[in-house]
Amino acid sequence: MINPASLSNDLGTLFPPGAVAAELREPGDPQLLLPAEAMYVVRAVPKRVREFAAGRLCARRALAEFGIVDFPIQVADDRQPVWPGSMVGSITHTAGYGAAVVAGRLSVAALGLDCEVVGDVKAELWPRICVPTETAWVESLPASDQPAAVTLIFSAKEAFYKCQFALVRERLDFHDVRIEAAAWGASSGGLRIQPTRRIALCARAAPPLQGRYRFHQEFVTAGMALAGAADSAVEESAQ
Repeated sequence: MINPASLSNDLGTLFPPGAVAAELREPGDPQLLLPAEAMYVVRAVPKRVREFAAGRLCARRALAEFGIVDFPIQVADDRQPVWPGSMVGSITHTAGYGAAVVAGRLSVAALGLDCEVVGDVKAELWPRICVPTETAWVESLPASDQPAAVTLIFSAKEAFYKCQFALVRERLDFHDVRIEAAAWGASSGGLRIQPTRRIALCARAAPPLQGRYRFHQEFVTAGMALAGAADSAVEESAQ
């Protein structure tokens, strides 16, 4: 059966050259899961199975651009996707939408991708997600903009968490970083991610870290990438 996921140039703009993104704007078909993938959702509820399938289909579509076909994206003990040894990647899925991004390990050390439905973050959760400076920024916006702003902050922190965890395996709280969004009011823009305490990633990448976001339909998607060994060597030789 044909994989219904399609490449996405728009999502690709959230990441450096060389990364490939794919998306699926419908629930995933569980029948398209490979046996080594389906085993992880045997006892899951149908909604979870469809979301899991959507993410895997997107990941396999993106990997196909690198000549990697029918590679099962299994689940590690820490619940992270298991990528081919030469690749890094990230998967996201939410209501009616799935996406994935992959890149070669030499050019990109880690990727983080997260998509959320704008406004789905309940107001009572905002204090658990936002640090005081983020709360002050949100409250400075018109009331109609605030749900989208908090959803962006949430999505950006999720993307950052996935990216750093792939490298250093540190579990973080929402208050361990703060987010600054550039070009608020535009459909897309840059992100600055600043740790609020010393975290493990600081030993590998100097803060503030950079990301990007994009609003599309009812969603907001955030992406982040950290340079791989080849890019780091180029940067060092240029200094």
